[in-house]
Amino acid sequence: MIAGGEVGPGERLPTERDLAVQLGVSRSSMREAIRALTTLGVLEARHGAGVYVTALRPADLLETFSVLAEVSQGQTLLEVLQVRRMLEPAATALAAARADARDLERIGALLERMDGSDAMDCAGAPGGAAPEGGTRPRRESPDGGVLDTAGADLGFHQAIVASTGNATLAAIGEGLSSRTFNARVWAGHREAGLSAALHEDHERIHEALVARDPDAARAAATVHVLRVERWLRADLAQGDGAGIRTRAPGR
Repeated sequence: MIAGGEVGPGERLPTERDLAVQLGVSRSSMREAIRALTTLGVLEARHGAGVYVTALRPADLLETFSVLAEVSQGQTLLEVLQVRRMLEPAATALAAARADARDLERIGALLERMDGSDAMDCAGAPGGAAPEGGTRPRRESPDGGVLDTAGADLGFHQAIVASTGNATLAAIGEGLSSRTFNARVWAGHREAGLSAALHEDHERIHEALVARDPDAARAAATVHVLRVERWLRADLAQGDGAGIRTRAPGR
């Protein structure tokens, strides 16, 4: 009925009894079907008003997909990154062609937030340099800066994909991203003294977007995802692989 256009977004379904008769199934089967479609974001139950078709937005329909990166482990997580390597460079190239001034301003602000969070946390870590003529800033929780940086990083990439104007691509991109995994990546690079490389990757992506250069944007995004993928391969190998799960510092 929905696929055929008989009932559209925002419209009310017939009663459970009428649907069961119309489709020739039992009411219990009809009830299970409605429950399943509600879980998938196709239907929504409104108390006292019946069951309605949702707006059928990609973000709603792909909401359950969003747990993929959060719960993936080992080889599956590598596969998620490989899919990102296929999609993210293309999305970034498209963003370079489509992003408007407001999009670029938002992306730039997230880049500044990412840089600022990481710089403050590095300064507050043991051995971090104190600013000239002052005391070294400290955080009550050393892990807080990693999570702040990871959140800004996630927002940076999501804002880029959103700027393409393709809601389906944006929803898929969110499903392939994880703040928890991002925190693990930043913590690992920081421990190895390599976090500057991640900052340089993001700077190059931003520069390509501002320059409206799709080819440069595609190349910069490819280098970035490859860097993360190689880091994960090494990290999994060091920990003997498949059983390792993404986990944010302190969790």
